[in-house]
Amino acid sequence: MKPFEYKFSEKLDEILDILSKFGPEAKILAGGTDLLIELRRKPAKFPKAIVDISYVKELDGIYENDNHIILKPLSTHTQIYKSNVLRRKAYLLSEAASQIGSLQIRNRGTVGGNIMNAAACADTVPPLIALNAEITLQSINDARILPLNDFFIKPYKTKANPDEVLTEIKFSALPENAKSVFIKLGRRNALSISRLSVAAVLQQDDSGKILDARLVPGAALPTWRRVTEAEEILIGEKPSMELFRAAGAKVSEVMISYTGRRWSTEYKEPVISALVRRALEKCVMT
Repeated sequence: MKPFEYKFSEKLDEILDILSKFGPEAKILAGGTDLLIELRRKPAKFPKAIVDISYVKELDGIYENDNHIILKPLSTHTQIYKSNVLRRKAYLLSEAASQIGSLQIRNRGTVGGNIMNAAACADTVPPLIALNAEITLQSINDARILPLNDFFIKPYKTKANPDEVLTEIKFSALPENAKSVFIKLGRRNALSISRLSVAAVLQQDDSGKILDARLVPGAALPTWRRVTEAEEILIGEKPSMELFRAAGAKVSEVMISYTGRRWSTEYKEPVISALVRRALEKCVMT
């Protein structure tokens, strides 16, 4: 590990000032569960400064404001999993956080880091996109708001500038009659990286017809997005096994239209379809 400058502050404006001076030669440290691994694997890209934001109290916490939920980037996966507000009004996000890594990683890793690292297997991103979340990025001179689904360019690359800090994630609470699910498939039951995942939201009217459907696969597309082609199949219909199979098949079809057929397609094509079907079934059953 090469030498670097370690910078920290309890004040956001001081953090932003430090980043403005170092620019792309700085790396932000929050929970560190991704950064420390990166520093060991990529010595050629070693930063001149590590900027520790974990002392900035205004970047931590989960709040409810009117019908909106504000999630601060230093909120750990354990905080998200245990949040009563999120369990009631954004269950799929709480469920996703509960499945990340190990207890130690959940206690240390942050939602902001999960977003900014932009790994294809990030578990909190599909639920947040299904929740139509938007994020606030702040630099020393300006702040801007972006829809989360427009933030990612490709795996490990985002639209954030080197001098910006993620300061807020915001989304509307799900309606009381909406059900939500996150399903993750890995190679084992613990400390597992997602091979595929699905975030699903389903809302039905009094007659049982589907009013709203949101489907976001994880680790399936070049960047995350709602698969509106599959959602349109569901809206206005009553739940059935055949309907959910059709939605799953459509998600699989969209995935292949982006990725083409490769060595992993033989496995992923039926599996993502089955995960979508199971997620939708679980939404109806809960």
